[in-house]
Amino acid sequence: MFHVEHNKGNRGVSMLIEKSLREYIHEAASGNPTPGGGSVSALAGSLGSALTQMVGNLTFYKKSFEELEEERQRELRENFQLLGSKLENLCSIVDEDSRAFDDVLKAFKMPKDTEEERKRRSQAIQEGYKKALEVPLRCAEECLEVLRLQLPFAVDGNINAITDVGVGALLAYAGLEGALMNVRINLLSIKDEGYREDIRDRIREILEEGKRLRDELLRIVYERLDG
Repeated sequence: MFHVEHNKGNRGVSMLIEKSLREYIHEAASGNPTPGGGSVSALAGSLGSALTQMVGNLTFYKKSFEELEEERQRELRENFQLLGSKLENLCSIVDEDSRAFDDVLKAFKMPKDTEEERKRRSQAIQEGYKKALEVPLRCAEECLEVLRLQLPFAVDGNINAITDVGVGALLAYAGLEGALMNVRINLLSIKDEGYREDIRDRIREILEEGKRLRDELLRIVYERLDG
């Protein structure tokens, strides 16, 4: 049976991903700015990946799986392993997103008494905003990859777990679009128009493919549900 190894990381640091589910939910409900929408988007994506791996575990070694062509079996196995990598990456972003804005906050605290100081502060703020949006952008890209990897499980996954493919697809897409919202709000503060246009193009590409994959996955899920 396939399984996922979870890397516990820095145990000396209080990490959101190490909290209990109830603790994380209450942290999100509190008046603290973190975890916010970016962190929750990464969590949604990781859950979408996890659910699809569950479908894999309920599919492998079943008679219906053994009857598949060898190439399709191989694709399911390979996608299963890749989903494990996406899961771990997204779990890391749950915490990384909460720290992504730190450089912006530090930059705003820089001295601004002289022209040179103001220039350095402005540059640091701009770099901080770029760094802040790169984390949710990476989250959206990871969620997009989860959606791509889910397709074989929608087609050939255990019929008794087909709704879990559907829920996984919805979660992965929610993580994708939620992360892109965070990209867009940080993009508003960036002055470099060339950089802004490049990011806008990437947002459009991710969103367009993400919607297409979500709709395709749900179409297959509902077709299999209807028999």
